[in-house]
Amino acid sequence: MTHNKRLLTAEDFTQLSIHSNPVFTPDGKGYAFSSTTINEKFDYVSHIYYHSLKDLTLRQWTFQHAKDSHLKFSPDGKKLVFQSTRSGRTQIWLLHTDGGEARQITTFKHGAMNPHWSKDGQYIFFNAPLEKDADVTSQKEPKTDEEKAKEKQPLIVNKLKYKSDAEGLHDETRIQIVMYDLKHDTFTQLTSAHVHHNLEDISPDGNYVLFSANLNEDQDFEPFSYLYTVHTKMKTITKLTRENGIFNQAKYSPSGKYIAYMGHCLQYKGSTLTKLYILNVETNKHTCLSCTWDMLVGDAMIGDTRLGTANIGPSWSADEQMIYFIGTKNGATGLFATNCNGQLQTLYENNNHVFDFTYNQSTQSFILGISTPTNPGDFYLLTSNETSQLKRLTYANETFLQNIVLSEPEEFNVQTDDDWNIQGWLMRPANFETGKKYPLILEIHGGPHMMYGQTYFHEMQLLAAKGYVVLYTNPRGSHGYGQTFVDAVRGDYGGKDYSDLMKAVDVALETFSFIDENRLGVTGGSYGGFMTNWIVGHTDRFKAAVTQRSISNWLSFYGVSDIGYFFTDWELGTQLLEDPKQLWDFSPLKYAENVETPLLILHGELDYRCPIEQAEQLFITLKTLRKEVEFVRFPEANHELSRSGHPKMRIERLKHICRWFDQYLSY
Repeated sequence: MTHNKRLLTAEDFTQLSIHSNPVFTPDGKGYAFSSTTINEKFDYVSHIYYHSLKDLTLRQWTFQHAKDSHLKFSPDGKKLVFQSTRSGRTQIWLLHTDGGEARQITTFKHGAMNPHWSKDGQYIFFNAPLEKDADVTSQKEPKTDEEKAKEKQPLIVNKLKYKSDAEGLHDETRIQIVMYDLKHDTFTQLTSAHVHHNLEDISPDGNYVLFSANLNEDQDFEPFSYLYTVHTKMKTITKLTRENGIFNQAKYSPSGKYIAYMGHCLQYKGSTLTKLYILNVETNKHTCLSCTWDMLVGDAMIGDTRLGTANIGPSWSADEQMIYFIGTKNGATGLFATNCNGQLQTLYENNNHVFDFTYNQSTQSFILGISTPTNPGDFYLLTSNETSQLKRLTYANETFLQNIVLSEPEEFNVQTDDDWNIQGWLMRPANFETGKKYPLILEIHGGPHMMYGQTYFHEMQLLAAKGYVVLYTNPRGSHGYGQTFVDAVRGDYGGKDYSDLMKAVDVALETFSFIDENRLGVTGGSYGGFMTNWIVGHTDRFKAAVTQRSISNWLSFYGVSDIGYFFTDWELGTQLLEDPKQLWDFSPLKYAENVETPLLILHGELDYRCPIEQAEQLFITLKTLRKEVEFVRFPEANHELSRSGHPKMRIERLKHICRWFDQYLSY
């Protein structure tokens, strides 16, 4: 063990500062960002900081015990708008950058979020959940628990889309777009259709608000998202994208002549690569810039410390000749650029995780947020004439990292029997000793269309600290390796994806002599939980398994998951009434009698993505079969438990994982 350093613990993620959402000042002389920590009450707290690029002084701008995020500078840089939970619900607040207290802009009953400035600084546009036909300012945010309790009413359901894992059960509100006039202190509701409207951008002339939504009559039965504009005075709505697909992350060019946006037409359902497009606003011509790249536009990296930060959309150069964006390739993400002819350029790519960026058109500089397997994330300055070098700006967790032993992953490749190449990594135990044999744990990611790679993963580092070899791979179905690769799992769950994982274990055992082949464990969440269930029903080579937020029965998943009614068809190729036998054949529950591996089942009680009945069925079936099984239920936890759940529940989850593997793999 490294001198004076200690091993990682489950609780240590509460010591981390997670930086996100960097935003340049308009003059490019500094930037602001949000940093999230966990306080002594085990609550998430996010503060806004300003970092000068001239003298590198760092100043804290907000101090409330709340979540402050989604910050935007006014065009003159004198004000900052952001969303905050300091009043109870998320509302919009305004801060003068030369000092003083923040002023609350909205007091809406259901909150407000996602603020944007008009280019003249006279208006702030934002999203707000509003009740049907309600006046935008008629109902104020309830201040007491008693008032909030009175709001609860029976939920009448007549829509397919009546719940979501992120939002829970849907009420009668829909997200609308609202305009706030700073000078006159007035609000104007711009949209009113009883659907969600996601604010994307404001046209440079201030006349149009760009948003994504589905305003079709059959929108409840459709997975589509289109781009629209609404006129700020006449409130007329114009549809911009005509093809059926999912389109969002849209940004006006500086002159307003073009719009850059991301999306796809669902050619491969949920495994379709996200592409980059531009729209000529004057001619209504749409051009796909990335159709020949075979690369996902956006960030598909999966981890457990970024707290669910959203993908970052494209940014324009001042002369409208270049568009900048994050792309996903081979277990890493980088910063890329393209001209309007689709000529791809790499601006920064260094086998790590670019999780965020901001671009300043006047200085032609970037602030990149970068994470590595041994650093949760810091900001770096990248200038246009220094594309090969970065200047580090923050040291968010330096003191903590200096005192902890972390494992550096070793990349290796797996050649499958049908000549596919699978990328994988292996982490040695943090206190590795030559000549000693160690148990191995196979980690399987969710999605299935996500990607493991070069980012910090607390769970894996914890297992390495506990003395385990950690193996993680991107089997077919993962992003980062082109359209054919990511699509290969559809209709074949438990087929070649399963053999890819087993082959990776075989190669690891052949390559690394310090792995004890008699002490193998497996774990994964969501699709990784499905695959863990599938594995223990098809082989007894693993001596312990932990399945998390898993799928066990596709027949019931179809009707209980917030996405089941379309995801089942997208991924397995059939619906409940079309071929129930095929769904049962794909269900790990069918193979419960074969399970010989001791199985720990972890599940959040408020998980609407893979509802807890999936875990209940698996547990009851295995228990009645007298199998070695245990079930841990996490109250108030949804599908995001491992990433952004309550810190105490996240700690308990990690401890249960370690306990189970210690019980069956240690000696």
